[in-house]
Amino acid sequence: MFSKGRTTVLIFLFLAGVVNYLDRSALSIAAPFITEDLHLSPTQLGIVFSSFSVGYAVFNFIGGMASDRYGAKLTLFVAMVVWSLFSGAVALAFSLVSLIVIRVLFGMGEGPLSATINKMINNWFPSDKRATAIGLANSGTPLGGAIAGPIVGIIALNYGWKISFIIIMVIGILWAAGWWMFVKDKPAGERKQNNGSAKSNQNQSGEKIPLSYYLKQRTVLFTAFAFFAYNYILFFFLTWFPSYLTNARGLSIKEMSVVTVIPWVLGFIGLASGGLVSDFVYRKVGKALFARKVVLVSCLFTSAICIGVAGLVTTTVAAVTLVALSVFFLYLTGAIYWAIVNDVVDQKNVGSVGGFMHFLANTAGIIGPTLTGYLVQVSGTYTAAFLLAGGLAVFASLSVIKFVKPITKKYNADLTEKVI
Repeated sequence: MFSKGRTTVLIFLFLAGVVNYLDRSALSIAAPFITEDLHLSPTQLGIVFSSFSVGYAVFNFIGGMASDRYGAKLTLFVAMVVWSLFSGAVALAFSLVSLIVIRVLFGMGEGPLSATINKMINNWFPSDKRATAIGLANSGTPLGGAIAGPIVGIIALNYGWKISFIIIMVIGILWAAGWWMFVKDKPAGERKQNNGSAKSNQNQSGEKIPLSYYLKQRTVLFTAFAFFAYNYILFFFLTWFPSYLTNARGLSIKEMSVVTVIPWVLGFIGLASGGLVSDFVYRKVGKALFARKVVLVSCLFTSAICIGVAGLVTTTVAAVTLVALSVFFLYLTGAIYWAIVNDVVDQKNVGSVGGFMHFLANTAGIIGPTLTGYLVQVSGTYTAAFLLAGGLAVFASLSVIKFVKPITKKYNADLTEKVI
């Protein structure tokens, strides 16, 4: 599985995820300082959190299409440079409006990351190892979230919150330079791997399947819905959990910075493991979609129950434990959405379809943080926000059972051929 070229690709993609969530988590960790400096209400802070996803969601799709057309290497290089620059620009924010504008542009820069990771994995890895590779590559994201707390917290307390964003910007630029120098878009001299263990998800007749066909499929749309529920919980945790710990549980900034590491560490383990579990089931039963759904449904449902109950418990230890378990089970599904796209979509459309799915999923990042801020401001507690996040994921996981099925395509009047 790990040739020299593949190892290099995985290491850089892993580090891209670390930088991505280090950047993204920084605002949440620095939120108490920024709220005080800019005099933001909970609803306004929620709007700031959501503004990131406005640019992010749109460029999930645009970035996926760019990776199909211009290659994943160039797309991710440009994305990293842009988002790093606008991460540093957060230090220049002087008002609510300026912070919102910077966060939208920052989100646009980060938007292509996941679709380009998926495209690179599709280029470099065979089908029965892709979920594993996706999980390992993306497991850098929770690690970035884990180290963001101590790094940003310590820098903010000692040197001011603005300095932390400048340092993170420099890290991203350095990654981009290494990526451009050492990574190739596709393996040299190797045959393209197909997307199925025994047959390709590319039309055997050679006919190109149009992108528009995939975008109307229930399998794509309901996988996106499950991904939406995943992201709703993730963005709730990513944006509001630090404020929940300081406001509702009375933790100091220092204590909060340490406690937030716990769920992220479990998330790292979950994301690195979920693809391995799914690929193991795939190799045992020989049914790719079944192997993906087993992990997705069981783990997303369990995550939903944990996050819902976390809003009802009365102690900090119980709340943190349940949130950590929720993040662990949530991240077990993190590679599966992308693996499903690889299983049912031909190689020429993998980036675009993955980006479209990610775009729909990340509307949760637009809706969730603002809705959470509103619920907190109106009710004075976080209970309703926890229950809403859990209930949505329960519904989504059950929908996957019914609607996520192999995609079929009628190529002509006489022939209906399975894509997988």
